[in-house]
Amino acid sequence: MSKLGGHAADMQVATPKRTKEIIAKHGFSFKKSLGQNFLIDQNILDKIVSAAKLDKTKGALEIGPGIGALTQKLADAAAVVTAVEIDNRLIPILEEVLEGQEHVEVVHGDVLKLNLQELLERRYKDVTGISVVANLPYYVTTPILMKLLEERLPLEHIVVMIQKEVAERMAAKPGGKTYGSLSVAVQYYCEPELVCTVPHTVFIPQPNVDSAVIKLTLRSEPPVKVEDEDFYFRVVQASFSQRRKTLANNLGAFVGKHNRDKLLELLQACEVDPSRRGETLSLEEFARISEQLRQSDWMDIASV
Repeated sequence: MSKLGGHAADMQVATPKRTKEIIAKHGFSFKKSLGQNFLIDQNILDKIVSAAKLDKTKGALEIGPGIGALTQKLADAAAVVTAVEIDNRLIPILEEVLEGQEHVEVVHGDVLKLNLQELLERRYKDVTGISVVANLPYYVTTPILMKLLEERLPLEHIVVMIQKEVAERMAAKPGGKTYGSLSVAVQYYCEPELVCTVPHTVFIPQPNVDSAVIKLTLRSEPPVKVEDEDFYFRVVQASFSQRRKTLANNLGAFVGKHNRDKLLELLQACEVDPSRRGETLSLEEFARISEQLRQSDWMDIASV
């Protein structure tokens, strides 16, 4: 970990010229395995920060700051900023770019392995709210987001730039092709809102696909009540295990062929047509099914 001090950098990182200068000065080479794509568009950065609704009473946690383009904007907007970077080669670059920003701290580490609860308690004691704001590497988007949500961290918003297709899946409503288990999981914890799309041309190097900025507003409590969240999500996963198959088939495999008739009766009791597919069910319908399965005397939860 390194505390930043000195004189504030005047030049904004997020321009093609400045980004190339920094890369050349430090002899930096991109690692494809880390999904490194640096944003060079000030307008998109402004939209990201604006969506997070930061002010000088709030804190921001950034994951994967790269060379500090978004970090600079967060430093201007928030009272406390912590940037977690896995690539140790970027630490000296960040220290130089963020010089003089005493309220910014760079943490060298893997966010998936960090104790984030401990980090938040240490860094954000005096703020009125905390938001995660980040340009996430495509390859670890879902694991990072699910860690943030499942650990029930005290967050107001999660505003992230991710692959456009993944953002659309998170915000999808029942009935569409993009609606799936990720949609259900995200919407159980948050209210999603697509902020803007981001063309692949505004990055160095350019990725192969476009991105999108999505804002996730954390719910104070889930929109449905379930007694066993783990079992609820297992039922959801099973319902989408083979998208072209009906609930009768997917959940039939989940509960076992010998319980198929009992499953069909249970679905009818839940007012859910067994011939429907998982992509048509609402969070409330999934909750009804999982609770009925959990309470049934013929279902051995431990065995599925």
